[in-house]
Amino acid sequence: MKKILYSQRLAPYFFIAPFVITLAVFWTVPLVRAFMMSFQEVLYGESTFIGTDNYERLWRDRVFWQALFNSVRYMLFTLALLIPIPMALAAIINSKIGSARVKAFFKASLFVPALTSVVVAGIIFRLMFAETDSGLMNQVVGLFGLDPVRWLREDIPGLVALLALAMWRYTGVNIMYFIAGMQSISTEYYEAASIDGASKIQQFFRITIPNLKPTIVYVTTISVYGGLAMFLESFMLYAGNNSPNNQGLTVIGYLYRQGVQENDLGFASAVGVVLLVVIMAINITNLTLTGTFKKEAR
Repeated sequence: MKKILYSQRLAPYFFIAPFVITLAVFWTVPLVRAFMMSFQEVLYGESTFIGTDNYERLWRDRVFWQALFNSVRYMLFTLALLIPIPMALAAIINSKIGSARVKAFFKASLFVPALTSVVVAGIIFRLMFAETDSGLMNQVVGLFGLDPVRWLREDIPGLVALLALAMWRYTGVNIMYFIAGMQSISTEYYEAASIDGASKIQQFFRITIPNLKPTIVYVTTISVYGGLAMFLESFMLYAGNNSPNNQGLTVIGYLYRQGVQENDLGFASAVGVVLLVVIMAINITNLTLTGTFKKEAR
């Protein structure tokens, strides 16, 4: 036994064993089980094979398509906001301009929201976007002479509230990713560009962004997943899984409604499988187009 434990050949397998076991128990097994349940009718512990009935029902379900539309729209807007804005802020923080203490305070203050509970943040933003005149955002709108907005009662204002919550919570996280990527770029590139007369903006677009490609791909990948799998933010903002005209319903919210509230686990499993396929298709396409899967030429 001692010989096995101290074996140099087996040592790597011992180190990766916890990860492999965790992956199998908490990801692979549930995934396979969910895929099997998607072809079954599961009621009160009894399962009956029904073929593709759950998927056919899902195809005809208007509420599912609305939930998918809401999730995709939210994901696209978060990509448009939570990649360029944090990247620009990271470039400012990483630059040599300004006080180091001020930058450190700015960086820490932007990261604090990521440490805040989504439950607490959702309640606070629900109060901020209240439709009454006393709501914080309606007070801001009133400064411009506009009437109070029914933020969480209408589609576009509700989306604005969700995006505001996402920006507040995840901007600091993405800034950290981009700062880490920028600090790995050799300063020799910038010194050579300065000697050639390149401005800071030209250096940003011709040096920083091209060398940040791996970081951008990573942030895009996790943002696609985060956008399509968003649930708790909407749940807390609307004080439940029921929003006016399902404007805040996401795919995960629809899965929760069918699986937990309606106890239709087979149909909920089909929703989860479809969501997984959509996320994997988008991310694999993104990774292929960005050349992530290509082998480097020797």
